[in-house]
Amino acid sequence: MGQVRRRKFLISAGALLAAPLAVEAQQAARVFRIGYVTPSSRSADPSFAAFRQGLSELGYVEGKNVIVEARFAEGRTERVPDLVAELIGLKVDVLLAGSPLSALAAKNAKTNVPIVFAGVGDPVASGIVASLARPGGNITGVASGAGVASFGGKWLELLKEAVPGISQIAVLANRSNTSNSPFLKGIEVAAQTLKVKIDILDAGNAAELERALAAIGASKAQGMIVTSDPFLYNTRATLVQFAASKRLPAMYFFKPFTDAGGLMSYGASLEDSYRRAATYVDKILKGAKPADLPVEQPTRFELVINLKTAKALGIRIPQSVLLRADRVIE
Repeated sequence: MGQVRRRKFLISAGALLAAPLAVEAQQAARVFRIGYVTPSSRSADPSFAAFRQGLSELGYVEGKNVIVEARFAEGRTERVPDLVAELIGLKVDVLLAGSPLSALAAKNAKTNVPIVFAGVGDPVASGIVASLARPGGNITGVASGAGVASFGGKWLELLKEAVPGISQIAVLANRSNTSNSPFLKGIEVAAQTLKVKIDILDAGNAAELERALAAIGASKAQGMIVTSDPFLYNTRATLVQFAASKRLPAMYFFKPFTDAGGLMSYGASLEDSYRRAATYVDKILKGAKPADLPVEQPTRFELVINLKTAKALGIRIPQSVLLRADRVIE
């Protein structure tokens, strides 16, 4: 009788020990599905590689414990809501929204799927979250812009320091993108201080951009500033080629512009924001709620100067500006 009781006890104890091990094994065997949606084209989106790198650094192996369902609108922004709906229909565990447009489309989809955004300059001004500290709802992420008026002024100040002689500058902007408002205000304030004439041209879609570039070509503009916007980011090759053809020194908002041959860029690292977004995805997969994760702001901004482009334009960048650069392309 005693042996029977002892055997039952051992079986029960073994079952108790095995239970958590079985749960751990089940969790370890789970393959998470992550959605990724962006207005960009796959071939022109270095951010996707940065996001995947971030996942890899956190121990996620595609095909083993995670599947990334990526959808690219290829510059056709009207497709973004449908791509968001498609990913939600796949029952993804988390949706990574690249750009304000993607984040708003995901938010407006009224889904319970946790949403993480990246590539968003000012998520509060864009109407994506209520506040940075308390984003609320099922959405949070990594901001990529300063969201303050002085930041836009910095673009103008740096361009003027690099090319002191310029006095008339064309500014390309998508004024329907509300997160651009503080940047444009900053440029206007800096223009008054530096006594530079600026001309802000709408360029939020292909038709507007064509008209804007034609207007710049016919104007007396001596320089150009391209403000932060997904559409303008997606057309960076066109913008860089235009600036070169018109011999216009230009300031851009992200490093990929200077990598493509643009003269100067100043802004947060877009790739870094997507790598950081992977940490938010990881926390959510481990049980955190988006509403409890404050929006992360950039702590470092990069000044990149392309000396090859400066030489082609016949511009000699002052040493004082070069010494402040985080990266110089030679």
